[in-house]
Amino acid sequence: MGSTNPHETLEQLKRCLQQVIRGKGEVIDRLLTALLADGHVLIEDVPGTGKTTLAKALARSLAARFTRIQFTPDLLPTDILGGMIYSAANGSFTFRPGPIHANVVLADEINRASPRTQSALLEAMSERQVTTEGETRPLPRPFWVVATQNPIEHNGTYPLPEAQLDRFCMKLVLGYPAHEDELQLLRDQERVHPLAAVTAVLEPALLLEMQQAVRQVEVEASVLDYVVRLVARTRAEPRLRLGASPRGALDLRRCAQARAYLHGRTSVRPDDVQLLAVPVLAHRLIVDLKARHGGLTGETLLEEALRTEPIPA
Repeated sequence: MGSTNPHETLEQLKRCLQQVIRGKGEVIDRLLTALLADGHVLIEDVPGTGKTTLAKALARSLAARFTRIQFTPDLLPTDILGGMIYSAANGSFTFRPGPIHANVVLADEINRASPRTQSALLEAMSERQVTTEGETRPLPRPFWVVATQNPIEHNGTYPLPEAQLDRFCMKLVLGYPAHEDELQLLRDQERVHPLAAVTAVLEPALLLEMQQAVRQVEVEASVLDYVVRLVARTRAEPRLRLGASPRGALDLRRCAQARAYLHGRTSVRPDDVQLLAVPVLAHRLIVDLKARHGGLTGETLLEEALRTEPIPA
């Protein structure tokens, strides 16, 4: 097990992940930021770029219960949440927990399941509990969902509904590795996958302490105002059919606190907000059809807002 010093442990965790996913330091930084912010993550990219590998590497780095749910068109809500099982021996029903009852849940290729099955995650992700057969059951803490999805234009995918997307604190894109990083990746996997060498360095109790410490990171009034102004810009933007929600503003504030904590600071700076605005807010925005045909995306509109919105001193 790793050090009990939070920042030493985080550095050790970073090194573990960088040995598995080469050349993606910024993505790993953001993934850890979301973990510290207690926010779920959606990783989107084409097949084969390391989405599942990154999620599995992080899960193995945590000394916590990990489950993987492979989302398919025939997956049912009860396959995720669990259900009542009849026992012929005593004629009674008992609840069998589904794979959602874990600390780290990998929802692999989440957009291959039907919208009805995707919606089974809504209560779990928002309230850290599930309701089955009329009874509400709390989920273990920490509870964290890392979902992967292929781009929606791929065959056999369903677009995630707005309510589902809004429950993901952050959306990350891995992209293809640079030339030297891909060469190193080939060398790394010549005889054994580096994932096999990943060991647990972070205890759940220490993670919960870190998440509590993140909430104590100071956010000045001017920085909070900056967060609200950026979110308000998305709601007033005529090229957007849907702007960012209040949950988006809360997530941006918490992620800015987490980034400051990750980098050893006790207060949030405006650049924390600027660097996280796109991964935290862009996936929640719905671009008008005409603007989308013109090549505009949530990312480009947010980058435009970041260039023009006054930055706190």
